[in-house]
Amino acid sequence: MAPKRRPVPLNITPIGEGQATSNTIDAASEANLEALQKKLGELDLDEQQRKRLEAFLTQKAQVGELKDEDFDPICELGAGNGGVVNKVRHKPSGLVMARKLIHLEIKPAIRNQIIRELQVLHECNSPYIVGFYGAFYSDGEISICMEHMDGGSLDQVLKEARRIPEEILGKVSIAVLRGLAYLREKHQIMHRDVKPSNILVNSRGEIKLCDFGVSGQLIDSMANSFVGTRSYMSPERLQGTHYSVQSDVWSMGLSLVELAIGRYPIPPPDAKELEAIFGRAIMDGAEGEAHSNTQRPRPPGRPGSGHGMDSRPAMAIFELRSDVFLFDFQDFVTKCLIKNPAERADLKMLMSHTFIKRSEVEEVDFAGWLCKTMGLNQPSTPTRGTE
Repeated sequence: MAPKRRPVPLNITPIGEGQATSNTIDAASEANLEALQKKLGELDLDEQQRKRLEAFLTQKAQVGELKDEDFDPICELGAGNGGVVNKVRHKPSGLVMARKLIHLEIKPAIRNQIIRELQVLHECNSPYIVGFYGAFYSDGEISICMEHMDGGSLDQVLKEARRIPEEILGKVSIAVLRGLAYLREKHQIMHRDVKPSNILVNSRGEIKLCDFGVSGQLIDSMANSFVGTRSYMSPERLQGTHYSVQSDVWSMGLSLVELAIGRYPIPPPDAKELEAIFGRAIMDGAEGEAHSNTQRPRPPGRPGSGHGMDSRPAMAIFELRSDVFLFDFQDFVTKCLIKNPAERADLKMLMSHTFIKRSEVEEVDFAGWLCKTMGLNQPSTPTRGTE
């Protein structure tokens, strides 16, 4: 794929933590204004999303070349087999970023190839993709500098929430599907590593994907260096056969089950653990189908699926309980977790599913829920979900 021209961003006052001073729009910016507007117009953004994306690109234009000595550490955000992520301040611009450090024992030629391949991230500008400032090599480590998401990743949120409510997962599902569709349609990229720790959230109610497979060389190098403790890979990937974006669909489905029940779903919980997870009142139906903070009443005669199916295939991973979850969510997850990728739902099918259509119109204060769960201060302008 031929490299795309990197747009020059508009002069919009930056939003959020670590604001930088805007510069006057120069002739080059004006010349590229129409091209940028066209590119953003193709993404079907609402006004708020467009302004935020323009603001990020404006901040990014002020950063310039990234160098190790230009960063002050603030705190560690997380660590895993793939490396450590720190919250840092970029001294020249004053911007707060997330800096991922990956230590790899590799030859300089491979290292340089990884840095080159990561440059495509400059073109990944979407409300559902974590913003990228740049990548560089220093002292045996590759640094990937990204937008700081103050809510952290969904695996961190899950530790605080214990279980994530179905209506919140609706907003998560919309963002993940749109993010995957953007990567596929605009960049011909599969994510390859969808899991709760790679879905980031912030106090403005945004939900974004990170750590997707733009660098084949980085994927190969990390595969040789690290071994994951749990796998979200689809059966076809584990078997080493050909795989496609359908593999990302499986990983999303498995992640949704984990977030819904509060733990990695393999092996499936037994009856005793289910009782501990959901409580005897729900298990016995003493509270019926009543939905409070995490559940909603099921209207009588409600259709179960947007595809006119009266029965569901047996789910290999975990059968979401009908006395806890609405049928359309159960059906959505089931369609993601069909073992045969040829029978598994694709992105287009899932975007038209009843669960997604319902979630798109549901008013959910995702930002408020997240801030309460994670003890964050909510921005002055409330953000509703991902609409």
